[in-house]
Amino acid sequence: MEQEKVVKSPKQEQMVRKMKSLEQSLKKMQGLSGQKSVSYSDLCMFPHVHLPTSFKMPKFEKYNGHEDPVAHLKRYCNQLRGAGGKEELLMVYFGESLSGIASEWYTDQEITHWHVWDDMARDFIRQFQYNVDIVPGRNSLTNLKKKTAESFREYAVKWREQDAKVKPPMDEIEMATIFLQAQEADYFQNMMSVMGKSFVEAIKIGKMVENGLETG
Repeated sequence: MEQEKVVKSPKQEQMVRKMKSLEQSLKKMQGLSGQKSVSYSDLCMFPHVHLPTSFKMPKFEKYNGHEDPVAHLKRYCNQLRGAGGKEELLMVYFGESLSGIASEWYTDQEITHWHVWDDMARDFIRQFQYNVDIVPGRNSLTNLKKKTAESFREYAVKWREQDAKVKPPMDEIEMATIFLQAQEADYFQNMMSVMGKSFVEAIKIGKMVENGLETG
């Protein structure tokens, strides 16, 4: 059987129009629901902390989320010695020392569980600890090869930057030895004299080999 068409009264039709209008208004409001409040008390992460008028904020070395988080905390605390160890000031200023993904992480946090500085510091370390966990080792340095498009000097600088992350650090002799092991055959056979020399000497010899290979 065909379903009978329901005939609405004028009053019911008016109610339906009002409901549809209300539904559309709610949908528009939901479009803004993903935005956070723009009031000062909600935007400011520590609205109840009053900064000393005599305290001058130092120029912080920014942490972008790609280095050792503990090293950054040490630098930050040293720069804020003037705060007298007051935890609320350490917490308030911390965001000023961050940039990039680190700053984004900080501003997205619910700070109600940060009762003291240690709470925030632990969360920060936990978030960016992977930078320490993935530090290159000696084996990975031997696999870091020179690209065709880069000069030997550019390659050496890039290699040295990665070497600086190795734990425990290498001395100059070991550094030059592993650097030699990373070379392709045409450089390796012409750089054997770097054995027992410093990394700086290895770069000098490598540039000489590069010039020789280019001139034929």
